[in-house]
Amino acid sequence: MQVKILWADDEIELLKPHILFLESKGYEVTSVNNGSSAVDENLETDFDIIFLDENMPGITGLEALERIKKEKPYVPVVMITKSEEEHIMEEAIGNNIADYLIKPVNPNQILLSLKKNLDSSKLVSQKTNSSYQQEFRELGMQLNSRLDMDEWADVYEQLVYWETKLESIEDSGMQEVFKMQKKEANSQFSRFISDNYLNWVNGVEESPQMIHTLFKNKINPQLDDSKPFVLVIDNLRFDQWKMLSPIFSKYFAIKNEEVVYSILPTATQYARNAFFAGLMPSEIAKKYPQYWRSEDDEGSKNQFEKELLDTNLKRLGRNIKWSYNKITNLNAGKKLADNFNSLLDNDLNVIVYNFVDMLSHARTEMEVIRELADNESAYRSITVSWFEHSPLHDIVRKCAESGRKVIVTTDHGTVRVTSPVKIVGERSTNTNLRYKVGRNLSYKEKEVFQVKNPEDAFLPKSGMSSEFVFAKDDDFFVYPNNYNHFVKYYGNTFQHGGISLEEVLIPYVELSPK
Repeated sequence: MQVKILWADDEIELLKPHILFLESKGYEVTSVNNGSSAVDENLETDFDIIFLDENMPGITGLEALERIKKEKPYVPVVMITKSEEEHIMEEAIGNNIADYLIKPVNPNQILLSLKKNLDSSKLVSQKTNSSYQQEFRELGMQLNSRLDMDEWADVYEQLVYWETKLESIEDSGMQEVFKMQKKEANSQFSRFISDNYLNWVNGVEESPQMIHTLFKNKINPQLDDSKPFVLVIDNLRFDQWKMLSPIFSKYFAIKNEEVVYSILPTATQYARNAFFAGLMPSEIAKKYPQYWRSEDDEGSKNQFEKELLDTNLKRLGRNIKWSYNKITNLNAGKKLADNFNSLLDNDLNVIVYNFVDMLSHARTEMEVIRELADNESAYRSITVSWFEHSPLHDIVRKCAESGRKVIVTTDHGTVRVTSPVKIVGERSTNTNLRYKVGRNLSYKEKEVFQVKNPEDAFLPKSGMSSEFVFAKDDDFFVYPNNYNHFVKYYGNTFQHGGISLEEVLIPYVELSPK
């Protein structure tokens, strides 16, 4: 379809060579010599783009721009002017112009502006797909090599980059190829964790930075020269952080952004307690039994995070003034934002924010949320929309205004499950879809990562013959009874507790106010 251009300039006759040049490129150009005619033509014809001279007799280009935008706000308008006065630029930009050109303009400048405004989406799509095709081969070779713990973090960062890049373009041709490569990466990563995890936690091999030592190794040193706010956003995946980072970047410079490893199970009861305690779960259960809740205990399994952090700070020799706040609903978030100034006297402020975790659970249980977050892209998008309008956004902005450093992290991520795996267990077996703990579990060993003796993984042992098994990749456990019902109900929901790139590899970010 031929692109229609409106060009308004009181010296339009002098621009005839430019118009002929555009017509030779296949564009259809309508020319007028004043702003009133430009406004009238815009009402009668749907133009793809408008070039508007700023200084014309009668109504000015800026006045014409305002009227054009009032009638058709989405038509791109390129302002052309002899003036370089700042106030004219600001007013034009304030009216949402697509481009701003200073006279004299040459045909190639006009052509570039057209391509930037009309063809950029197609050109970006072509370039992105082409770049990923090249990267696909390089990533494939990496996945076929023996990656170490740091290389896996790097591969995951690359996958997140390409996933968000490919979903932002018009041409979705490479997205299916990417999904296949990501699935292969998750399969390889699950084998990597299965082969190395027990060696890491038992000190047989050097381990990556894991969540139970994150406070000691990363956050504790910050307390020497700053009074940070630590935001623990439950269930925040690295890709979700990358979508939130532009908002944070309005207020902060990102000083350090890295991927660290959660522990197994990648579930709040285990991972977040380990983060606050600075200990593995079985160590918490032995050292502070009053603060540990087993799988079959009623109520919250994370009701002693503040007490566990207190023990951690004391072991680290930190005699400081600090606060802990857990936000589980909108009103609590608003109240904390309203009372923000009361936190500024503290040497450390820790805020646990539970929205993302609630979103993943709501998506499983509520049809409307399933539809709103139907896929990975929508899941990321709804997270961004929540944050932009949340009290946490206000808190983050106030941190920057008060000159306080912010650390953002989480306890584990979540994965979209699609492949059911049958398992049989006793009635006392826990209900989590990504890991099971209990006695006499029956399953196909090649489909899971099994820990026969929980103590080998520093997990509490609930019975003499209890064991842990973890789902891998995008699998989820289903009992044979009512199998089809539960496959349909839980398929394509976001779950956590097992082994996947999305659950295990989590963000740790240090931000300094601008």
